[in-house]
Amino acid sequence: MIKFLIPLLLSNLLQSIGQVFGMIVVGHWLGVNALAAISAFFPLLFLLISFAIGIGSGSSILIGQAYGAKLEERLKAIVGTTLSFTFILGLILAIIGSIFSKDILIGIGTPENILNVSVHYARILFWSMPIMFLYIVYTTLMRGTGDSKTPFYFLVLSTILNVVLMPILVFGWFGLPKLDLYGAAYASLISTILTFVTLLIYLYKTKHPLQLNASRKYLRMDIGILKLLLKLGIPTSINMIFLSLSEIAVISFVNKYGSDATAAYGVANQLVSYVQMPALCISITVSIFAAQSIGANQFERLNQVIRVGILLNYVLGGITVILTYLLAKPILHLFLTSQTTIQISHSLLMITLWSYLIIGHSYILTSTMRSSGTVLWPTILSILSIWGIEVPVAYLLSHYTNLGIKGIWIGYPAAFIVGLGLQYLYYRLVWKKKRLSRLVI
Repeated sequence: MIKFLIPLLLSNLLQSIGQVFGMIVVGHWLGVNALAAISAFFPLLFLLISFAIGIGSGSSILIGQAYGAKLEERLKAIVGTTLSFTFILGLILAIIGSIFSKDILIGIGTPENILNVSVHYARILFWSMPIMFLYIVYTTLMRGTGDSKTPFYFLVLSTILNVVLMPILVFGWFGLPKLDLYGAAYASLISTILTFVTLLIYLYKTKHPLQLNASRKYLRMDIGILKLLLKLGIPTSINMIFLSLSEIAVISFVNKYGSDATAAYGVANQLVSYVQMPALCISITVSIFAAQSIGANQFERLNQVIRVGILLNYVLGGITVILTYLLAKPILHLFLTSQTTIQISHSLLMITLWSYLIIGHSYILTSTMRSSGTVLWPTILSILSIWGIEVPVAYLLSHYTNLGIKGIWIGYPAAFIVGLGLQYLYYRLVWKKKRLSRLVI
């Protein structure tokens, strides 16, 4: 698990470094308003990517079980069906998103001084959705076979391309037009396309089991596999969508405090992505190892996977949380120059950081249950903790107490604690009592 986890952690770390580089370029050289314009679009971008994450989650369960059972033809059929469906979905979302981006950003209360910039930035990224979705899902499929190294190598390529292209396009170097903030969006788009094409060529040349050529005849989509994919993927997507909508609700609360608060929220989210990184990577690892164990009917191995996952969450996650607490202010100064914005962002981190260990524990339980095909109740319980606890607590404490904006941040740990309690009760009282042999898909 550690051998698999290391490239996965490095992949997420590298991805975050690329995002941080972009935030530093925008925050320091283009100003707080430009940074706020990007931050206003973050929840909407996450909402859209949640569709791809859901599909990837469902397909990784099917891939893991087929790989564990050594069903090569089924493996290829899953790849072909997943890629076809993902591309169609990405195209639909790109069209809808580009048309309604202004209405959506107005609806979540984006400050007027950054609205037009946010809309233009959003439309560029919307049209990258079909390729971005394919890239996200393809790397998820590869990890489902236990290959975490290849996705890491190509993420290195993507990050290097993005870091090199961003300042060139933002500042207009080498005779190219100066695109300012929009250069960051175009850099992301170009680097994703180039990396995905290179990945397809590499898989074909190395005769990888998941190469596109091997699955071409399945691209018409297998209806049976598609139904299973949707059965597993839709609840995960719905969960991610409700999580994204909660973030949109939260940022609508934050936006009322002005563009400084919006920028602070965006920067804090970047740091939180580092804190969440070990938990997310461990949960992915647990899900893949659990699916392979179930596919191979090795249920004692499944129990070992769960125990190791929980231990890794508290050890690696704990180290990350402590380091972030110690280094929060110096890191925030890398992004921001306004003391007001730094203080708002710092208060968010101080209140919420520790609670990401709690949600990491929840991720491991839900990943284990989903790897067996149990997706409905973990999704319902997750949504309940978000919309029954996080959003109401954030709203009530920020509107009806003296806490002000700090009340918004308290909603996060409150939801994480309740969520873990609900998931653990279902895991112990319901899921563990099922015959796992009946859950194999």
